[in-house]
Amino acid sequence: MKLKRMFENYGRAVSLVSKDGGTIAETSALISPLRYKNKMYLYGVNTEIGYNSQGHYLYIGPPEPDLASLENGEYVKCGDEKYRIDRAERVYKGNEVFYIWAIIRVIVEN
Repeated sequence: MKLKRMFENYGRAVSLVSKDGGTIAETSALISPLRYKNKMYLYGVNTEIGYNSQGHYLYIGPPEPDLASLENGEYVKCGDEKYRIDRAERVYKGNEVFYIWAIIRVIVEN
């Protein structure tokens, strides 16, 4: 499948992590920042050290792991960055899941 090869060749190594910190699955996916023009996903929070914009990113990855069926507290990790899944959907080609589309947000830890 050409799409799988694209993720492997051009994607970043990502891990799906359980709420207790264990690795559930590893794969490659495309992660791209959402620009300011797409305001519906942008908001921030005030923290003890100041305002954090909680950068939002577009995730496009293979059907497995299925980010659309995650349990509360599970997250995506890429390098040293952790991302919470705000929204994830399956994109179909015919009757089969072709890829996973998600809006992910940097997890701000105190």
